[in-house]
Amino acid sequence: MKNNLNILGLILLSFCFNARSQEYSTAGFYQTNQDVRKASNFNVGWRFIKQDVAGAEAVNFDDSKWSVVNLPDGLELLPLVASGGVNYQGPAWYRKYFTPDVASKGKKIMLHFEGIMGKSKIWINGELVRENFGSYYPIHIDVSKYLKVGESNVIAVRADNSNDPLYPPGKPQETLDFTYFGGIYRDVWLITHNKVYVTHPLAVDKVAGGGVFVHYESLSEKSAKVVVDVDIANDGIGRNVKLLLSLKDKNGTEVATAKKALTLASKSSEKATLKLTVKKPKLWSPDSPHLYNLFVTIKNKKGKVLEEFRKRIGIRTIEMRGKDGFYLNGKRYPEKLIGANRHQDFAHIGHALPNNLHYRDALKLRQTGMRVIRSAHYIQDPAFMDACDELGLLTVTTIPGWQFWNKKPIFMERMLKDVRNLFRLERNRPSVLLWEIVPNETHFPDEYALKATQAAKEEYPYSGKYTVADARTHRSQSQKYFDALYANDIVLKHNNKSIFKREWGDFVDNWVDHNSVSRVAKQWGEIPQIRQSMHYFKEDWIEGDKNVMWPSLTMIYGASSSLIGATLWHPFDHQRGYHPDPFWGGIMDAYRQPKFSYYLLKSLLPTEGLEDVPHVKAAPFVYVAHLMSPFSPEDVVVFTNCEAVKLTLYGEEVGVKKAIDPNSPVPRVPVVFKNVFKYTDVRNKNKKGYGKINQKYVEGALMKAEGIINGKVVTDHKRWPVGRKRRLILKVDDSKIQPVADGSDITTVVAYLVDAGGAIKRLSDEYVRFTVEGEGELIGGEENAINPQKLLWGEAVVLIRSSIKPGKIHVKAELLKDGINVPDFAEIEYSTVASGQDLSYSELPKKATRNVNSTLKDESKTLKKMRVELQKVKKQLQQYKINEVGKQQQKFIE
Repeated sequence: MKNNLNILGLILLSFCFNARSQEYSTAGFYQTNQDVRKASNFNVGWRFIKQDVAGAEAVNFDDSKWSVVNLPDGLELLPLVASGGVNYQGPAWYRKYFTPDVASKGKKIMLHFEGIMGKSKIWINGELVRENFGSYYPIHIDVSKYLKVGESNVIAVRADNSNDPLYPPGKPQETLDFTYFGGIYRDVWLITHNKVYVTHPLAVDKVAGGGVFVHYESLSEKSAKVVVDVDIANDGIGRNVKLLLSLKDKNGTEVATAKKALTLASKSSEKATLKLTVKKPKLWSPDSPHLYNLFVTIKNKKGKVLEEFRKRIGIRTIEMRGKDGFYLNGKRYPEKLIGANRHQDFAHIGHALPNNLHYRDALKLRQTGMRVIRSAHYIQDPAFMDACDELGLLTVTTIPGWQFWNKKPIFMERMLKDVRNLFRLERNRPSVLLWEIVPNETHFPDEYALKATQAAKEEYPYSGKYTVADARTHRSQSQKYFDALYANDIVLKHNNKSIFKREWGDFVDNWVDHNSVSRVAKQWGEIPQIRQSMHYFKEDWIEGDKNVMWPSLTMIYGASSSLIGATLWHPFDHQRGYHPDPFWGGIMDAYRQPKFSYYLLKSLLPTEGLEDVPHVKAAPFVYVAHLMSPFSPEDVVVFTNCEAVKLTLYGEEVGVKKAIDPNSPVPRVPVVFKNVFKYTDVRNKNKKGYGKINQKYVEGALMKAEGIINGKVVTDHKRWPVGRKRRLILKVDDSKIQPVADGSDITTVVAYLVDAGGAIKRLSDEYVRFTVEGEGELIGGEENAINPQKLLWGEAVVLIRSSIKPGKIHVKAELLKDGINVPDFAEIEYSTVASGQDLSYSELPKKATRNVNSTLKDESKTLKKMRVELQKVKKQLQQYKINEVGKQQQKFIE
């Protein structure tokens, strides 16, 4: 297989082709029959104000001057650098008007908030129905008795992200290593179902109960016993019902069924336990993450369906056997689990990511070869967890907390509630590997450790549950209570426990300045990015008479079998509260665009297999981390997952070097060709003939790396000295996940400044202006330095929000000022499709309109076309003039 990562022009067409609409759970289930159980998207059309307002909960409150927004909403848009407490903290209000369908009369109506930042109050028609303390868990409310069906209703929400030490995380943002942001920053759903229904586990306070709870017994490759607990509520008259379970594989083939007759008393609930036996089960694993669909149906004695939905489950078992390693489905797992932590904030929008951005985060990490993610430092969005289940990403799921403990009893009480809710929310996910039920890096009392682990045992009373805490004893000496420990390697005092490295890679000088070779903003350039990459591979030094090694890939792969895996801190650049600098240590920036270190991690990706992992292709690659610029280093670093690399420079072979080093435990090492590049050499080779302004590159000035497997070249990557900037090109960075017309979805579009051959002009400082037409709008503008935007590392990135109408979105990028020698503009088009759920709204936000060039705002299409064509002719004429100038300069030099 051949590719050329340098020539983006051939591949940066719209990625809408072959894209598909992604499916996400709604309030913990997947809708099958909306006449029985319906999930309506409740994100569209909320009135909003970023301040506290007295009396805003009242039905007749005048909110006519408030803005209208769609959720998820993070209160505000922020610049790319937004650390150090620049974000708003304080109360904000949301109000939504809606009329429940008359078809819902006599049914149960539930309002489900996936997440409201901080403490919140929720009113329905002026009546307070819930007060919540905490930012990351769903709020599931039965609002049936508060609503007027067929009439207008109003919901009011007061969200307050102010510092508050009485609920987790508790730590003030100005002393916190991440940022709270704010608002109703996750999805909201309106759920309608009958009075006989399966409960939501967070809405009922039942130990190891509520909703659906699945675990496995007697699992092997020949058969598996699936045990399903279902909690059924009956808010109507007493009745006899039948519970039916049907388990189907991903192809729709039914593999097992079970049924049970039940007598439900009026105003009661009952737990039913059923067992299904699956012959030759398709076992879930990171590289074969097969998900079954479990259909849950309740019928009355006449056969009428009263309740119906499905859940996705993965059949698997895990065991952590200390020094003997990690066992998955009864077999020892052959590799270390390498992955990363994940904060959820994104450039400009903070925590308010729509589902597709959450999925793409998981996908981008999985595409590097990662197999494990640690949730930092709170419950992740359900869309991200859905993605982990589907993509084969094991997870370390965590409660909220970071370096803070409050001795007041209410704080521990709420922390323990978070522990129970963590299990109730995530217990059915095949991706969950470890349960972190202590606040991160915190001095907590022994009493808490004992109560938290006891709660874990009560909430998950089966095998396969592993709680985890730090091995270091200076914060707590409660290690004996936990099933696994965080450390670099085996802990002698607890040598029977498996070990996980929760954070590796970060390398600051002190916790005031935060200087670090690991923290590199992409725009700082080639040499800092190379240094970051090599640090993540290996960092050691001599201290006195000892060799000291920092946690890196080399340390992780060199550890004993007690260490089952490790997660990098951190794969994405992100904002922080207690420091003015963002965390720059990502292998991708805050827009999820790759740095050189991305390709170091990608060298762990297999060259074949992974056919069962959606959107992830195991294929050979080779990447030259060198720009051939006047400032590039003499060493040429190449990252690859091949066995060896052949480097050719200026048409002559430099040599072949292996990417497998017997002296390194890492499966693939960076390939370094020492002292092979001198700019004077490439300068003398890179001669273009006159009249060749559109020549892609000079053949004699090429650098080419070829990846070799079994003695054969299977892929290559070319570099050349990047030439004169010729044009902009655009990429729709949707990762082949179909953009959706739901008023919330956000798609990233990247503009690159390139030469005639498509190589990115990394060393450039131009400003790019974006315009959008069709069924989408740009997020942000001049006030938050989003549009126009200065190129960083040759890239400018914008976020585009879809409208609620499916259709085409046309994006144009051009340099801020036009001119005869200015590079050409770029245009691209992509499409959105209809949402899978009905949208419930009564009003829409006003589409943002900004006249980016007031002198042309009334320009007709015909005039615009003529102006563009005239500019093309002028530039063609100018190319001739430029060639003449070049000849004059050459003669002068001679």
